[in-house]
Amino acid sequence: MKVFATELRGKTVMTEDGQILGVLTDFLVETKTGRIQSLLVTPAETVETRLFKTDPEGRLLLSFRSMKAVRDVIVVQLAD
Repeated sequence: MKVFATELRGKTVMTEDGQILGVLTDFLVETKTGRIQSLLVTPAETVETRLFKTDPEGRLLLSFRSMKAVRDVIVVQLAD
């Protein structure tokens, strides 16, 4: 199923094991291929941000292997 990127913004992002990372605010896209490189996520209060790459605004820069939208949640398999 294909989904527009704008439909995913504002959804909760969580890992496959159920850890809530925060809320999706935007994407970083490779302009030549159109492939999503990273997710920009406003971190949840419980997330230790120093364990992740962040942008100047404090959002998490999440690289991922796979991403599934399940109702109001986005489940990601994070890249190593």
